[in-house]
Order: sequence, then C-alpha cells, then structure tokens
Amino acid sequence: MFFKNELHDQFGSWPVGYMAYGGADVGEVLAIGRAVGDGDDGAYHEAWISAAERLVMEGEAALVSGRRTSARELFLRASAFYSASYHPLYGELLDPRLVAAFRRQIDVFNRGLALSRRLVEPLRIPFEGMTLPAYFIPAVGREDDVRPLVIQTNGYDATVTEMYFASAVAASRRGYHCLIFDGPGQGEMLIEHGVRLRPDWETVVRAVVDFAVLLPRVDPARIALSGWSLGGHLAPRAASGEHRLAACIADPGLWGIAAAFRGFAVKLGATPQAAANLAELDQELVDKMSKFIEADPRLRWTFTQRGYWVHGVDNLRDYFRSAEQFSLDGRAELIRCPTLVTMAENDALASTAQALFDALCCPKELIRFTAMEGAGEHCEMMNRSLLNRRAFDWLDGVIGGG
Repeated sequence: MFFKNELHDQFGSWPVGYMAYGGADVGEVLAIGRAVGDGDDGAYHEAWISAAERLVMEGEAALVSGRRTSARELFLRASAFYSASYHPLYGELLDPRLVAAFRRQIDVFNRGLALSRRLVEPLRIPFEGMTLPAYFIPAVGREDDVRPLVIQTNGYDATVTEMYFASAVAASRRGYHCLIFDGPGQGEMLIEHGVRLRPDWETVVRAVVDFAVLLPRVDPARIALSGWSLGGHLAPRAASGEHRLAACIADPGLWGIAAAFRGFAVKLGATPQAAANLAELDQELVDKMSKFIEADPRLRWTFTQRGYWVHGVDNLRDYFRSAEQFSLDGRAELIRCPTLVTMAENDALASTAQALFDALCCPKELIRFTAMEGAGEHCEMMNRSLLNRRAFDWLDGVIGGG
C-alpha cells in the first residue's frame, strides 16, 4: 500500500493502525514510502529516522514556545516513527542502528508522557532478580479514582511504545487505567539485556499482577489482561495459571507458535503425523525448509532474523524445539476468567482461534472481523479502532469499566 518492497510495506503500514491514537497519519506514511522508493533496508530505516527527527525538532520548538500539548503529541508521534524504523534490521548480531533508534524511541516517548496532564513516569516491575520496564497510563478524567485496570502484553516484536498506541490510549479514554510492560524477549528486555522469550507467561504476569495490586488507584478485583499478536497466545497462557485476573482478551486467539508452521512443513513434504512435533522432523526436511526460508525475504525475517534472535537459537531445529513449548495443550481448560477471542478474516495467525475458543471452559465470546469492515488483517491494524471499540464494549459488560 505504501512501500514498493513487500516486507517494508508490512512494517511500514503498521503505524496506520495508530492513526486514531496519535501515532501516525496516512499522508506521513505515504511520504516516507515515497522517500524510500526502490531503496533497501538502510533507506527504509533512514527515511523513518529522518521523519522522526523532524517531529522531535518541531516538538522542541513547541516546548520552547510554551505549547506543551503540541510538544507532547509530537514527541509521542516521533516515538512511533523510531519504532517503525528498525524492524528490517532485526537479528542476533545487533545492528547499532537498531539499538540507537530504540533508545531514541524510549527517550522521546518518556518526554511526551512527562508532558501529560497527569505526569506518567517510567516504572520498574521486580522480576526474578531483574526489573521489567512499565508505564501506568491513568484513565482520562478519572486519574485519581480507583478504577479497573487493563494490563497489556506484547507479542514477538512490538514494544511498550506500540502497545501504547495500539490499545492503551483507547483503554484510558474508556475509563480504564492501563499498565503496559516489556516482558522477556520483548523491547528493552531483548534489545538492551538479551533476555529471551519464555513460554511460562503465567510466571511473568504473576509478577506484573503482584505489582499492579499495590498501585493505589487500581481495583484489585477488576484486573484484565489483553494480548495482541503473539500476545494472543501469551495472555491466555498467563490466564491459565494466574487466577486473579477478572478477564482476558486474546487478539487473535493463538493456540501456540508451532501450530502456525505445521502446514508449512506439510507443504514441503512432512506427513501430518510428523508435523505434529516439528522438533523431531527428519533432518533432510529441516534442511529443505531452511533453504526455502532463506530464499524468501519475509520468511527469512520471520524465522532467521526475528525468531532465532527472540528465542536465543541459531538453527531451525532448535527454533522449532523452543516454539513447541509455546502451546495451550492441557492449559486452555484451566482458564477461569471470562475470555474474549478475536479472529480476523485474512489473518493466517488466527487459524487456531476457533480451536482455542472451543477448548475454553470459562465464560467466553468470539468476535470475528472482516475485510469488508477494513479489519480483516492481523490484529485488525487497518481498523484498530474497531477492535478497541468492540473489545472494550465486551470488557465493559464483564467488569464494568467504562
């Protein structure tokens, strides 16, 4: 839609989903796409960085002139641009441009939040001898009230900044306090500390809930957990073991990581029985899959650049071995709280949403999103406001937050 390179378009169109929440406007993304033209990953990165720096300069000028609202909006928008700049640069051998852009992203994000009507400051959640970065976003107009809380959890490659625009702003406008954080394998924890993704997300969320219930403006009986992208697996996985949650949202519902790749293995020659455990595939087939992956830029990014890095592995078999641990087998039926599962029409990663919904034994609802609504893609990003409206309508009915 916006970039000539298919992979660039995948990354570069994502900020359009933030348009309703101050993250980007269509014209800005179009302009960046034109600036990239036929350029490579470096040109893509530089175009976003250039646009981000322009916004920061405008924000600083606004601040000097006493226009705090404009400065806030510009700094926050710049953070979304920085975060969009480095996705093609993912990989185990950290590209210094990625690290620099991430640090700049968090810096201007903090500057923007610090200009909010009620100061929003970075927080640290204690976790296994380290701390997780977090932000408490208060409900608009109800900042000092005890309110229900939505904890937002990320997936494979988003950060606190993207989660802020994707749903935290919408939650805050709806009257919910919101807590966003980077867990193991995400954002700061991966980029700055090399902490990898882990399957026992209930352990992670337990620490987050321990932290949340001590916050003075949070109703501990009305804490919901919402996950997007891979978070659509991590959130229900957490809810299967953390029973203080009053509600759970999985957008989309994901049974696990490996489930998305079983069909790929079958297409390349595996039997359905063999594909049931990707870690045990015949080495000849694994080599064939590796060759196929390396020849396709999208797959190479998904597996080799992102997957290997996030899981801390250096080959496809070990990636599959790790991916097989991310599963709701034997756990979906343990979820007690009301759970919302979403399913977008053209989202291949939502292929297990119905199976997850069917396995749930708790109060549940499945909401489908269609291409006709402009919401048929992954995480409904071309109409993210529709997802938020329906999800928070559901949550209002479950824990009464609006």
